[in-house]
Amino acid sequence: MQTMKSLSAAVLLTLAATLSAMAAEQTLPPATVDEPASGATTEVAVLAGGCFWGVQGVFQHVKGVTNAVSGYAGGAGAAAHYETVSDGDTGHAESVQVTFDPRQITYGQILQIFFAVAHDPTELNRQGPDVGTQYRSAIFPANEAQADVARKYIAQLDAAHAFKRPIVTKIEMGKSFYPAEAYHQDFLVRHPYYPYIVFNDMPKIERLKTLMPDIYRDKPVLVAGNS
Repeated sequence: MQTMKSLSAAVLLTLAATLSAMAAEQTLPPATVDEPASGATTEVAVLAGGCFWGVQGVFQHVKGVTNAVSGYAGGAGAAAHYETVSDGDTGHAESVQVTFDPRQITYGQILQIFFAVAHDPTELNRQGPDVGTQYRSAIFPANEAQADVARKYIAQLDAAHAFKRPIVTKIEMGKSFYPAEAYHQDFLVRHPYYPYIVFNDMPKIERLKTLMPDIYRDKPVLVAGNS
């Protein structure tokens, strides 16, 4: 997450080429096993896939998502601070708590977006330029039903050889989520021309729009108090 003062024309051209190349990509198959309808109006998924700026930004553009909060999961509450987590030895992963309406989008669909758009699940303890266990690929299920869907979807993708390399995503049960500092919330929306965002995260938004137009929404949902 490094800082630069401005973007050059070369950077913008590189981004344009990246977005054009992504248009030819195919999305992943939907989960064959999903949660049964429960009548609930709200459900929460906690996912880790590298820097939380981009993961949060992706889910803020998904129909049926009512909130997406950047934070930390996997470690103790006392260590849930950016400077501490960045050391890489707290057990935490930069994560996003996605609140959604299961009548509009299912947990299986949330996972499809997570694997297809939000990150690369074949990178072990890193994501793009970010290296360390705090950038690992992980799912933190809220209950056994979510864990079952996640396990079976990973097995489905592996069996279909959906990726050229094995999926390394871990399923970590019984972990609490802790919201990140206010300056991390809505970062992609507030800083769309920040170089890190341009290179690593804006292509994810474009990919969501291109590959899953039925669930993409142009106006993102923002964290309460940050609109």
